[in-house]
Amino acid sequence: MNPILSFLIRSFAAVPITGITWLLCYFLFAQPFWTSTAFAILGGVMTYLILAVFMNTSYLKKHQLTRKEYRYIKKNLAEAKQKINRLNKSIFKIRDISSVKQRIDIHRITKKIHKMTMKEPKRFFKAEEFYFSHLDSLVELTEKYSFLSSQPKQNLEMGQSLIETRRTLNELTKVLEEDLYHVISNDLDTLNFEIDVAKHSIKKKKESKFPEENRWLK
Repeated sequence: MNPILSFLIRSFAAVPITGITWLLCYFLFAQPFWTSTAFAILGGVMTYLILAVFMNTSYLKKHQLTRKEYRYIKKNLAEAKQKINRLNKSIFKIRDISSVKQRIDIHRITKKIHKMTMKEPKRFFKAEEFYFSHLDSLVELTEKYSFLSSQPKQNLEMGQSLIETRRTLNELTKVLEEDLYHVISNDLDTLNFEIDVAKHSIKKKKESKFPEENRWLK
């Protein structure tokens, strides 16, 4: 749930209620100024809080999550965001031309997985291996690679470490692609099913339009 959008919706609802409550209390019920103000503020706050509960409940119901699951996912996504920031910082510090494509792929895939999980939190359970294992490995390796490649003088051992790190990152990139595929696997299954249904419908429609022709073809 976008917190800024959620705040704006609740605020736009609470502010008019506050004003209307004050007008009703002051003019219709002839309450003193400060009493009307207190009731107005109370009405606005209650509207804001009730809307917050309603929107949170609707959001959890839509994504089929419990409050405990959502808190767990939200906490881990916040931690992952910090790791991805570290990862991107290291990636853009590396000036090795030969690994540009690899680094672009890593940035693109990690961003895609995190963005999809933020939008649909339930996908987190399909990306747990990415968040709890692969992302940590990526951060450590890119930071190591960035540090070694930035050294002004490199000996044979450092050069070998860079080659090995680059090779490992290449393997991890392939693992990331598998993580992404796993996250969207349900979407692919649904799409394939819909394609099959559409093909079947098209076939039935053609058969109903040209029954005689289909009979002779058989």
